[in-house]
Amino acid sequence: MPDSPPDTSPVAPLKHLDFRMLWFAWLFANVCMWMNDVAAAWMMTSLTEKPIWVALVQTASTLPVFLLGLPSGALADGLDRKRYFLVTQLWVATVASVLSVLVFLDMVTPMVLLALTFANGVGLAMRWPVFAAIVPELVPRQQLPAALALNGVSMNASRILGPLLAGALIASAGSAWVFLLNAVLSLGAAVIISRWQREHVPNPLGRERLLSAMRVGLQHVLQSETLKGALLRIAIFFFHSTALMALLPLLARGMDGGGAGMFTLLLASMGAGAIASTAFLPRLRKRYSRDGLVFRGAALQAASMAVMAVVTSPWLAVPAMFLGGAAWITTANTLSVTMQMNLPDWVRARGMSIYQMAIMGASAAGAALWGQIATATDVRTCLAIAAVSGLLVMWGVNRFRPDTSQPADLTPRRVFSLPTNDAPPSDGRVLITIEYQIDPARIAEFRELMLTEGRSGRLRHGARSWELLHDLNDPGRFVEMIVDESWTDHLRRFERVTAADEALRLRKLAFHIGEAPPLVRRSLMETTVDQG
Repeated sequence: MPDSPPDTSPVAPLKHLDFRMLWFAWLFANVCMWMNDVAAAWMMTSLTEKPIWVALVQTASTLPVFLLGLPSGALADGLDRKRYFLVTQLWVATVASVLSVLVFLDMVTPMVLLALTFANGVGLAMRWPVFAAIVPELVPRQQLPAALALNGVSMNASRILGPLLAGALIASAGSAWVFLLNAVLSLGAAVIISRWQREHVPNPLGRERLLSAMRVGLQHVLQSETLKGALLRIAIFFFHSTALMALLPLLARGMDGGGAGMFTLLLASMGAGAIASTAFLPRLRKRYSRDGLVFRGAALQAASMAVMAVVTSPWLAVPAMFLGGAAWITTANTLSVTMQMNLPDWVRARGMSIYQMAIMGASAAGAALWGQIATATDVRTCLAIAAVSGLLVMWGVNRFRPDTSQPADLTPRRVFSLPTNDAPPSDGRVLITIEYQIDPARIAEFRELMLTEGRSGRLRHGARSWELLHDLNDPGRFVEMIVDESWTDHLRRFERVTAADEALRLRKLAFHIGEAPPLVRRSLMETTVDQG
């Protein structure tokens, strides 16, 4: 009897106990995040009416992810992910507790509020990469797009629940109780995480040094045109769309009957639009290319912002925010799937942390810029400028830098046995040379392959440097030269080989015409450059 096809329905990942359990923990965590953002933004409007201060709340909450994203991703790739996830959740609970006490004591100023919002953002910066890396462990690869969409549902359900809870508590009891409830729910999420049965298997080569791990993660992303294209698009989208989020408290105050309730209603409408759109994402992914979906998301977001720039009636603002939420999840999910599908597991947390850095860095910069523009002009003019600019820039990127890549097979492969060294030194780099003999008639083809895919493949795996040398006295002789940071880092590259890498190796070998395989030499080297 043939195997039944995998269940790829939108809710299929919830059938897995670990995913379901951590999904609810993530929901609680996101509810806390939105409660904190809503309460902080609204409190700032009561402390000062200057748009730049209100917009800086968004900057303070997102900037830590930009600053700490890569270190947190490197840690998440090397540490016990369960413990790391748990510690970050406890950090968020502690910050919320401190903030609630200060509000109860009436000791909050605009600067104190920004500082604690920044501290809360530090917890978010450390938490997000580890959760992004965990998800592919919990579901089969075919269900990953649905799992990521469900994460979007969690984010946007929290976009409804968080503001509703925050708005109700602000109106009835005050902001201090919002931050206190935030602390309690954060502790609840930590309890759920602690019940996850995951066994951490340490790497036999030990944990990578932090700076080296960060370099390799960044290098891996920079050597992939697909990943760079996704990062560019997500940064453009959030740089412009954050104008709406950063200035929403002021827009809500200017609406007919505006106040805390209106702010909550607009946020909830955006969340509802995002949740509703997830049901259509599987069909949209089949119908449109990545670039097609991203541009449609940007166009819908621009339309939502344009409407919000001119209306004062809630009857028009609510559907506009609903469409904005649909645009947000469509764009974010499409590009998140692109990142996840093109990242091998060994560098997944670092790659996704860079993705989140692009989002948060663009959001932080955008919030600061649009806040300045709104101060110099007015809120509605600023929003109209952001809408037009966002659509034009995204069109330009899709027009002049289209996505033409195909997903690579990232299944791990053990192609070679590990080289041995009885007493590898703690210092010193490894120089690897590989000699090829190429048919002179095919030199141009070989050179093109090596200088593009060959070079990027070595650097993606973490090589310190790469060079292709051509023997002028023997036109068919080429020497590939690779430098690894240490003997241990050299061994790590053997663990990172995928099916796509093996296919590339076979393409290289097809050019070699020597009777014996290409000659490989390894040398342990020390630098002669004066380090003083």
